[in-house]
Amino acid sequence: MITNADVVAAAERLAGLVRRTPVAVVEPGGLSGAGWLKCEYMQHTGTFKARGALNRVLAAQAAGELDPQVGVVGASGGNAGLAFAYAASRCGVPATVFVPQTSSPVKVARLRQLGATVVQQGAEYAVAHEAALKHAADRGAVYCHAYDQPEMVAGAGTIGLELLADLPEGFDTVLVAVGGGGLMAGIATALAGRARVVAVEPVNAPSLHAALAAGGPVDVPVSGAAVDSLGARRVGEIAYQVAVANGVASVLVTDDELIEARRLLWADRRIAVEHGAAAALAALTSGAYRPAPGERVVVLACGANTDPSDL
Repeated sequence: MITNADVVAAAERLAGLVRRTPVAVVEPGGLSGAGWLKCEYMQHTGTFKARGALNRVLAAQAAGELDPQVGVVGASGGNAGLAFAYAASRCGVPATVFVPQTSSPVKVARLRQLGATVVQQGAEYAVAHEAALKHAADRGAVYCHAYDQPEMVAGAGTIGLELLADLPEGFDTVLVAVGGGGLMAGIATALAGRARVVAVEPVNAPSLHAALAAGGPVDVPVSGAAVDSLGARRVGEIAYQVAVANGVASVLVTDDELIEARRLLWADRRIAVEHGAAAALAALTSGAYRPAPGERVVVLACGANTDPSDL
């Protein structure tokens, strides 16, 4: 588990180093009942992941754990890897990123542009994860987990603190896409007692949904349109604990619903997000989540590392 104090400490560490992404007001009746759109796709590297990765690397550096010659290592379907590479470059150290062979060519190309050494291994995140752990043990690199490390989760939680500051009139619910669950866990911790968080997952990658049903994290098969960003086979321990402690519910959306929500964001707002980032809106447009009358809903658009040619 992490605490609100961890999120506040992350915000202090990250001050001036990450973008305070805007909150766009949605006109009445627009985007299927959303009140606001948190535009986190405008963050460094194109996703929220930059917050947690930079928090992790800065914390390791402050603790004297970061060897400047060896740097950091992590595994990622793409977005977390971009964040690891970005954080390493900001701190002047090398980064090695293991990615599944299914990773988006767009993301792999951007990893290399950021200076990371990229190793493509295995068909799923879990295989790349094991390879990264071995690299960390063999080389002494600081290991960055894509979603199940306190610093990663706390960094993501700074989004929740921004929402509280930027929407002083209050809000009731935040819809958040879930893969491994670090984003959900951070925001739910930051908003505990202030607003609820609803997790939205692809029906073909229901890691949190399955964990809540089973009473703990379990492996699930993953596939589908959003597998490159929401393809974690097992939800994080931190995410599961936070979800249970804060009563976070999970709703599921289909690939067709993700695709339609992504298309709507482009047609209505000229926002090009990846399929996984459209999950939060898909909960509304599909009816998987139906707000109560008067409920004030924030939709988090969390990533834009996509090929816009199929919009």
